[in-house]
Amino acid sequence: MTVDDSLAVLPLGACPVPQSRYDHILLGHGSGGQLTAELIGRLFVPGFGGDVLGALEDAATLSLSSGNGVHGPRLAFTTDSFVVRPLFFPGGDIGRLAVHGTVNDLAVAGARPLFLSAAFILEEGLPLDDLRRIVASMRAACAEAGVALVTGDTKVVDRGKGDGVFITTSGVGLVPEGRSLSIHSARPGDRILVSGTLGDHGIAVMSVREGLEFETVLESDTAPLNGLARTILETCPETRCMRDPTRGGLSSAVNELASASGVGVELEETAIPLRAEVRAACEMLGLDPLYVANEGKLIAVVPPEHADRVLEAMRSHPLGRDSALIGEVVAEHPGMVILRSRVGGRRVVTLLAGEQLPRIC
Repeated sequence: MTVDDSLAVLPLGACPVPQSRYDHILLGHGSGGQLTAELIGRLFVPGFGGDVLGALEDAATLSLSSGNGVHGPRLAFTTDSFVVRPLFFPGGDIGRLAVHGTVNDLAVAGARPLFLSAAFILEEGLPLDDLRRIVASMRAACAEAGVALVTGDTKVVDRGKGDGVFITTSGVGLVPEGRSLSIHSARPGDRILVSGTLGDHGIAVMSVREGLEFETVLESDTAPLNGLARTILETCPETRCMRDPTRGGLSSAVNELASASGVGVELEETAIPLRAEVRAACEMLGLDPLYVANEGKLIAVVPPEHADRVLEAMRSHPLGRDSALIGEVVAEHPGMVILRSRVGGRRVVTLLAGEQLPRIC
């Protein structure tokens, strides 16, 4: 696929956009769950067209062509916006989150992240000290991830219209020759690994909003995953795909995988790593940890013969010490995710229907 092919977008009006069952945007459209999938599938994808956009990967992979039939480097390109509230939370802030979120989308696509852009929408009245703190955090996060922020933009909106600051980041990375990761590539028998405890980010942010206190400090897991992703791919070049389970949590990531690959997924509840504080907070707030956002975790789908070796390699990395094998890909019930519960029952894990934790990223 050349850049020209991948960007062959139909003219507006040439592709009819199906009507949604809603006539206005709801908060749940940003959840990463069912409403988000409907918004993307019924409006954005048919509205813009293009095979690359329609693949719905975490990052688009584009092949550069010299024009004489010789293919050049393959690039990964992604973009994301961050509207988290509050701007500062245990373990991070909106700036750190913005860098890590974009770096991680490139990393799980198998790319080496290189360059970022950042656009700031600032609200009139935002303290400059807060902005300086955010910028310093972003600079440190870029250094940690080994990327450069090379361009950007700034806009200011009226007081009361921007909630402090919103940040949009885009990123470009280089995909090594021969590497191809995709949520369309899972096969029955593949194993599903997760790089650590789930729900840390979402509950850390919610604890600040709700004034929850724990015996130990619960912090966001926000972190750059490119080093861990590289470790996985060096250990197992045959890795089928990776995803970072951000909005919509683990549930959205594995449901998207099942749907795209036309397979079933079975998860083992007792194998899914959770901190005691996260489990307790979810019970207190009536939340399901499978749907809570993460910002420093990934899932990897690998052939069964490589699973033990990959798990060992993940656990040897500082960001993968709590990695676990949590499930497998099956031929039965294609497009559906089943959880084998602690008490021996089975339940269907669907996409999040509404919005559990708004403004988490």
